Amino acid sequence: MTYDYVKDGAEIYRQSFATIAAEADLDRVPEDLRPVAIRMIHASGQVDLLDELAWSQGLATAATTALQQGAPILCDSRMVASGIIRSRLPRDNQILCLLGDPRLDDLAAQLGTTKTAAAVELWRPHLPGAIVAIGNAPTALFHLLEIIEDQPELAPAAVLGIPVGFIGAAESKRALADNTLGLDYLVVHGRQGGSAVTVAAVNALCGTDGRTG
Repeated sequence: MTYDYVKDGAEIYRQSFATIAAEADLDRVPEDLRPVAIRMIHASGQVDLLDELAWSQGLATAATTALQQGAPILCDSRMVASGIIRSRLPRDNQILCLLGDPRLDDLAAQLGTTKTAAAVELWRPHLPGAIVAIGNAPTALFHLLEIIEDQPELAPAAVLGIPVGFIGAAESKRALADNTLGLDYLVVHGRQGGSAVTVAAVNALCGTDGRTG
């Protein structure tokens, strides 16, 4: 059997982004965040992702400035870390995921939480001015907020809080969006989110145009 489908990569991209332009109400998004929104829609295949997208007013400026200054990118999962396009990083920024750290089993037991949240505890030396990308674990996002509430001087430059899931995902993102800590943030409210969408946002903020990479 022979299937009739588009085989040319460039044409697939062209049609994909033409569909997004035609179906998504991008006028709802500030101009400096449109490339980010476009990439997130493309990664998820969901034009209605815009309905749940929320951000702080200074998010794009805070994130891009920090990246240009060499800020590290702290990731809650290897999937997020591995999806970042290193060639697009403006200052060869460090990408850090600490899920393989041998201290995590004991630390998670001490804290009574997940290993992913315990890994956030190990971010403390790297947090000030960093970019945080959380795409999987609501516990990581909650614990990040707890750390910053306890030590505001550790505040990152921007938090992309886009964990996916049924337990705690919506609540953790609402807590981030409602934060009174002055944190610049980007979230996708509700249960949806995940690694691919989070990586898309990071890559766009690193300077991609929403159509390549």
